[in-house]
Amino acid sequence: MQVIQTDIDGLLELIPRVFEDERGHFFESYNKPLFASLGLPFDFVQDNQSFSTKGVLRGLHFQNEPFAQGKLVRVITGQVLDVAVDCRPASPTFGQYKTFLLDAKLANMAWIPAGFAHGFVALEDSVFSYKCTNVYNKQAEGGIRWDDPDLNIDWGITDPNVSEKDQILPTFRALFPHVII
Repeated sequence: MQVIQTDIDGLLELIPRVFEDERGHFFESYNKPLFASLGLPFDFVQDNQSFSTKGVLRGLHFQNEPFAQGKLVRVITGQVLDVAVDCRPASPTFGQYKTFLLDAKLANMAWIPAGFAHGFVALEDSVFSYKCTNVYNKQAEGGIRWDDPDLNIDWGITDPNVSEKDQILPTFRALFPHVII
């Protein structure tokens, strides 16, 4: 497993070793002892999966404490542009974001630590998988508008299909009015 550290502390891209032959391919998407040996001792308690047609944008979502979630994310089929925004006020990279091109053919994954808002846009019809370190709690959910002018995320797509719920999420500045980014 190749672990690629990003310029945002704790945010990682993981590339598993894929074994491929004329029959297809095989790889381990998660192996607790291997992850622990790489310094990634995650304890997952919930798995989620979604299907999105090309052009669907989901996010930016997070869970507040005490239900904050770290997420190991990947696509099972398709390709997405995955986005993680650092929402940890004490972090030197607070308000910064990182994108990952997650591709089923590459089998790459992203580790999104607790304290990040997360979203993605489907560049193809895609099945998306999340392994979470905490259970979902409706009262703890939060989010940031996908088109927040301060974050100015380049989603690489025009006119995405965004849910009504995600269209009315607050801006980053509304959530963190006391902090300048």
